[in-house]
Amino acid sequence: MNILPFFRRKSFARGVHPAGNKSTAGMPIRRMPFAPRMTLPLAQHIGKPAVPIVSVGQEVIRGQLIAKADGFMSVPLHAPVDGVVEAIELRPSARGPWTESIVIRTYEASTQEVRWAEPRDMDALTPEGIIKAVQESGMVGLGGAAFPSHVKLTVPKDRQIHTLMVNGCECEPYLTCDHRMMVELTDDMLTGIRYAMRAVGAPKAVIGIEDNKPDAVEAIRRKLPADGSITVEAVETKYPQGAEKMLIKSALGLEVPAGGLPSQIGVVVNNVGTLAMLGRLLPAGQGLTERVVTVTGPGIARPGDYWVPIGTPMRHVLQWAGAKDVTEREIILGGPMMGQAVASLDVPVTKGVSGILVFDRRDIEAESNRKSYACIKCGECVNACPMGLNPSMLGMLAAGREYDLMGSNYHLGDCFECGCCTYVCPSHIPLVQQFRVAKGILRERAVA
Repeated sequence: MNILPFFRRKSFARGVHPAGNKSTAGMPIRRMPFAPRMTLPLAQHIGKPAVPIVSVGQEVIRGQLIAKADGFMSVPLHAPVDGVVEAIELRPSARGPWTESIVIRTYEASTQEVRWAEPRDMDALTPEGIIKAVQESGMVGLGGAAFPSHVKLTVPKDRQIHTLMVNGCECEPYLTCDHRMMVELTDDMLTGIRYAMRAVGAPKAVIGIEDNKPDAVEAIRRKLPADGSITVEAVETKYPQGAEKMLIKSALGLEVPAGGLPSQIGVVVNNVGTLAMLGRLLPAGQGLTERVVTVTGPGIARPGDYWVPIGTPMRHVLQWAGAKDVTEREIILGGPMMGQAVASLDVPVTKGVSGILVFDRRDIEAESNRKSYACIKCGECVNACPMGLNPSMLGMLAAGREYDLMGSNYHLGDCFECGCCTYVCPSHIPLVQQFRVAKGILRERAVA
């Protein structure tokens, strides 16, 4: 049955259309076994790292609180397995620097059951109580940014929210974890949406889904409430449709001011996976111990979406998914457009890892070693930039180290590094990489 005519197809200006490569979209989510050791960085989110409350040699059970939040801009950590704390020490992280981590040796008899829980009566909670429960769950944005979810649901007192925007686009190539969660965890997602609506005071919610996911649209549409408080909008399949400003423009027809936040126009945005997990965890009084991760790419023999315990070493994931000759592979966390390469297979899966993509290193090196040429002023990057910036001019200013001018006159701060400009550049200029360097230098100057 063709259900998409039931919806109006909406979009935003500019953007690009990379190949989807979503071969795992039709596969059910599978469960990955525990690794012999789990490594849990205390900094898995934007904000202050968690503070350990366990000691070396202490036994823990799955779901137990092992690190508490350090203030409002922080979230706690929970044990992903039954085991014993083997070390609290510096370990390698995906971002490069070593970071303090809790290492747990897994008991061989550890089960997948979460045995540490304090069930809640969610109907009795105030909005403030819901936000507190969200923080206690250790939830962060599962779309990749890892922004603490309770902070996002805390609306300034001078702002009123009219719409909860639910992001189900998943516009990055290869990634399908959100797609599968919408299909398989529909009830949990709708429950989480209701909790979030109560927390922010929104009378309605709109779920935005790219129109290449008709099974997800239909699965949700069948269970929408009759009062019309939660609706679905099918939006055009285009990158970066999942960026919150783009989705708000496409689904609601509203524009977030430059440098502003969605709450300024009465909108709060949350990822479908985040809300599905909140719908599952909050009533049970459990913490986030696992997440769905897309494991795929040309170097994977058993691609798919997997429930992966937080803290699982990358090496264990790749071995289970059938990656051969991993030393000859290029591993990317997240999607190919905005993800980051991993230098060590000892890096663990953290809360913000939505995908693990495995490519042949030779193919990646051939792509990255392409010679860059001078800008030919073709304007392709300008036509592609979803924020309406001038990447060509920004690139020339970056080459001349005119970083202050990039920020003050050409709105570098509005760039969210989607990579569209680099993707379309016929001269192979690494524009988004230049912009990241420029932003880093400007941040250092601001601190100084």
